[in-house]
Amino acid sequence: MLQNDYVEKNSKYLNNNPTWHEEDSPWKAKQVVKMLSRNKLDINSIVEVGCGVGEILNQLYQILPNNIVFTGYDISIDALTIAKSKEKNRLNFKNIKIFLEISDRHDLLLMMDVFEHVEDYLGFLRKCSTKTKYAIFHIPLDISILGIIRNVPMNARKSVSRIHYFTKQTAIATLIDSGYEVLDYFYTAGMIELPNKSIMSKVCCDTQYEYSTQLIKILQLLYLVDFHYWFLRRKKLNNKF
Repeated sequence: MLQNDYVEKNSKYLNNNPTWHEEDSPWKAKQVVKMLSRNKLDINSIVEVGCGVGEILNQLYQILPNNIVFTGYDISIDALTIAKSKEKNRLNFKNIKIFLEISDRHDLLLMMDVFEHVEDYLGFLRKCSTKTKYAIFHIPLDISILGIIRNVPMNARKSVSRIHYFTKQTAIATLIDSGYEVLDYFYTAGMIELPNKSIMSKVCCDTQYEYSTQLIKILQLLYLVDFHYWFLRRKKLNNKF
């Protein structure tokens, strides 16, 4: 990411995104629960890298079993100030520097719309892979026909400091090149499910929801819309798992 946009107190990112996308957190937490349910993972510790204001973990804290310990890490002073107000037993928030320096290993790492903001994203992914057994990523797929027509990459660069842009194929290649093995994935339809999306983003929603969902599935395959992609993956260790 362009660190000056994000790291400093009263940052440019905060000015452009005063809620820090907290309103999307319940929806994102549900996607995490969906992935966990699909794969029946035994999880005792969850760490979120790039946790923002901490609401995704706060939502998961209320949903998942009470044996799980949650820790969120972020580089932003603004975000951590808000996140720390949500701390409680089994839920804590810390600076990302601590995460990168310690040798602790977690059962599950979450990275929700994060590494596309990091300048050395491959190096960052490799460092994070040593800290966890499993990882779930939410990755925006900005490169599509409609995405290019709507100038999505540049709009995202200006509004949320996103500096890398992906298709499904390049997202998968990025994670493989970083040493991960994809175990499961699914598309998400935040553009029709999140209430704060624009009318243009909801171009497919002019009919009933069920019909729109079927249409979305077709459009996904044709890359006509900008979607997000969820992955479950784990780190390769000497080609053994």
